[in-house]
Amino acid sequence: MKNIVEKFQEAGNGQIILCERGANFGYDNLVVDMLGFGVMKQTCGGLPVIFDVTHSLQTRESGAAASGGRRAQVLDLALAGMATRLAGLFLESHPNPDQAKCDGPSALPLAQLEDFLTRVKAVDETVKSFAPMDIR
Repeated sequence: MKNIVEKFQEAGNGQIILCERGANFGYDNLVVDMLGFGVMKQTCGGLPVIFDVTHSLQTRESGAAASGGRRAQVLDLALAGMATRLAGLFLESHPNPDQAKCDGPSALPLAQLEDFLTRVKAVDETVKSFAPMDIR
């Protein structure tokens, strides 16, 4: 990712946010490596890193017209990500995810968004209230 960032900067664009969306592992399973958040920040000069949590919960099946998802795990992944001092999250929310035209199986029900954000914000504020530790 460092090379991509450098190309943007060389072109005069300093408004860069890095986004983790998961990597394909095995048979169409998106996986997020929590260690990758720190690596992205360190190798890219401390640029803000966000996490597209609902995208990373998508599942793909060969020949399927649309992706599936693991909506029940959206809070777990969001909290784990925020515990790594992320700059923020990206997620899909919908009043009725089962009726959504896109990404419904991984979308957070809109009625749960406020409670979700309250929990995520609490973890974010707690983690960021501590000074970073330099562990060697």
